[in-house]
Amino acid sequence: MKYSTNDQRVQLPPPDGPLAAYIGPFCEWVGEQGYCADSLRQRIGIAIGFSQWVGRQALSPPSIDSRHCARYLRYRARHHKPYTGDARALSQFREFLLARGAIMAVEPTPVRLTPVERCAQGFSRYLHEERLLAAATVVNYVPFIGRFLKDRFGAGPVELGKLRAADVMRFVRHEAPRLHLKRAKLLTTALRSFLRYGCYRGEVAADLATAVPVVANWSMPLIPRAIGPDQVRRVLSRIDRRSGVGRRDYAILLLLARLGLRASEIVFLELEDIDWEAGCLTVRGKGGRRTQLPLPKEVGDAIVEYLRRGRPRTSSRRVFLCASAPTRGLLGASTLCTIVRRALHRAGVEAPTTGAHQFRHGLAVEMLRRGASLGEIGELLGHRSPETTKLYTKVDLQALRTLALPWPGGVR
Repeated sequence: MKYSTNDQRVQLPPPDGPLAAYIGPFCEWVGEQGYCADSLRQRIGIAIGFSQWVGRQALSPPSIDSRHCARYLRYRARHHKPYTGDARALSQFREFLLARGAIMAVEPTPVRLTPVERCAQGFSRYLHEERLLAAATVVNYVPFIGRFLKDRFGAGPVELGKLRAADVMRFVRHEAPRLHLKRAKLLTTALRSFLRYGCYRGEVAADLATAVPVVANWSMPLIPRAIGPDQVRRVLSRIDRRSGVGRRDYAILLLLARLGLRASEIVFLELEDIDWEAGCLTVRGKGGRRTQLPLPKEVGDAIVEYLRRGRPRTSSRRVFLCASAPTRGLLGASTLCTIVRRALHRAGVEAPTTGAHQFRHGLAVEMLRRGASLGEIGELLGHRSPETTKLYTKVDLQALRTLALPWPGGVR
């Protein structure tokens, strides 16, 4: 039987079994995700085989759950050559059946939390519901608190009333030296927030937040690490713009280098955020703020080239999509940092770091060298505080020397 979808065509045996009616729609759904013919053949083959196996086991579709999927994969491994991706293919078929109501979702067995996990979970809810903090902030805070509580109470009950200043100081002195400066400062901020939460609940009588030691904040480690303009040009010149992935990567790196966008701002950029007539784009910054920036012609041309000749057909409104199926927006800032790391390696550039933020720093330093004011730099980069922008004055020592007055009497 031939299955066709989105210009892809595969030949497979006719479907059989209780799930046969869902094979065709599943084929269409998989095709919409952007899979190639080989991946499409594997997924449809798994679905057909599973339907036949369900029939031989005399199972009714509503009773099928993840245990039956595991049993089928073991059966398949004994009777067919297993391939990487079989489990993922079957999982996708099961997700498709669940979405169509063909099988029933089994309620998961409640997981028993440890006292430390329960307390950390309560703190997480407090940050979400009472403090209304961003999800990324909560994700950063809670693991530190879990480690602190485990260090103090182990596997036993968590009694916040027994916490003492010495417990707090000992934990910070043990953990902070092993962390990067920014992570160490995040640790102390999370602890202060948690101890105030303990007061809020009435379980911590003393203001232990004041007992959290202050992490040393030396000025030199805070100097931003910036990629140089020659290195940027080299990275851009080494991208193969003949492929769809190359066109995508080139547009992303231009957004980093010319507009200084954060990785997350590029990841969540949507088609509606680009105003082609006005020549500007809107980015979602920290705290949900929306900022409108001018769109340089070079950057706009690169995005247009990707949209026309590189971006897969999809219903997703994200501008930049994953290169491999399933077709969807980039998964997060870490994916974009991987694109940067590969581009640096391809160009043979020894950059200060392998992350995306160095392009942002590089743009700020270059603007400073060309005479831009700190206000102009801060406005482009979306800094809330002028103090953040002042960090870049530490980088361009050569430019600062031109502002220095000569020493009276000359050099001795």
